[in-house]
Amino acid sequence: MAKRKFGNLILNDALKEFIKENKLQGGMDKVNVREAWANLMGNGVNNYTTAVELRKDILYVSLSSSVLRNELMQGKSKIVTMLNEELGKELVQKIVLR
Repeated sequence: MAKRKFGNLILNDALKEFIKENKLQGGMDKVNVREAWANLMGNGVNNYTTAVELRKDILYVSLSSSVLRNELMQGKSKIVTMLNEELGKELVQKIVLR
């Protein structure tokens, strides 16, 4: 059981500490990557996106349009850069489009 800390604590700091102590950062990263994908790609791409999953440092994206998949394959390195900038850390190293 975690120690109790007395005194005032900023909510943001308390949540970060809770995530760290309970080793939840991996799950938070997966959620944050999905949100970043949705924000960066917009409605046009999101309508054809069926699944976004982060495993280790590889982002797996399932698309229902083969034409869109071919278009996105040409700019995979740029997408990786944009996602990492949105996340604020180097989380995605590679994208696999299916």
